[in-house]
Amino acid sequence: MNILLVEDEVALSNAVKKILEQRGFFVDAVYDGQDAVDYATGMDYNLIILDVMLPKMDGFEVLRTVRAAGVHTPILMLTARSTVPDKVTGLNGGADDYMTKPFDTEELLARVGALTRRTGEVIVNDVRYEDLVLDVQSAVLRCGAESVQLSRKEFEVMKTFLYNPTMTITKDALISNVWGMESEATDNNVEVYISFLRKKLKYLKSRVGIRNLQKIGYRLEVEPC
Repeated sequence: MNILLVEDEVALSNAVKKILEQRGFFVDAVYDGQDAVDYATGMDYNLIILDVMLPKMDGFEVLRTVRAAGVHTPILMLTARSTVPDKVTGLNGGADDYMTKPFDTEELLARVGALTRRTGEVIVNDVRYEDLVLDVQSAVLRCGAESVQLSRKEFEVMKTFLYNPTMTITKDALISNVWGMESEATDNNVEVYISFLRKKLKYLKSRVGIRNLQKIGYRLEVEPC
């Protein structure tokens, strides 16, 4: 089950992400309103946890924008603003629930559980793109009859690409999503794991490759049949 976490407080984001992942959720973390809109409208999630006070675009504007774009994913507003007018604004704007910070971990998990149950608890076991299939439970990457086991970091990098198959992903975005913004990971860490994945894609004889866009980032490319 996939969750988009939108929280600009890095320490809190990392803590919530860890809690959710320990309960079996797969979490994409972004830190500003514009990225929130891009991810929410470009990918399918079972739940969006959305802070109100965000750079570039506040949570209320994000909420209005994604709802106007036809995104019906349940949204849990998470904010330090606890006044009734703010709650009314969020709920009237299309939010499904509202929590104030600081919050209790068990209450957060209970609300997450309640909101994801409303969507029928759709559990995504495979992510597919072209001739690739990634089993998100076992971290096994398959192409036809061939398969390889991915390490945890390889899995997180590959999952990021497969959830965003048409997007160019920067090294900073990969570091943030895979290692965390407060980690000591560098561009070299990204390059090493891209190299590992390229070797595994070659072993699988997949038509999908990882293209390096100089000074921009990486994106998936597909060889013609």
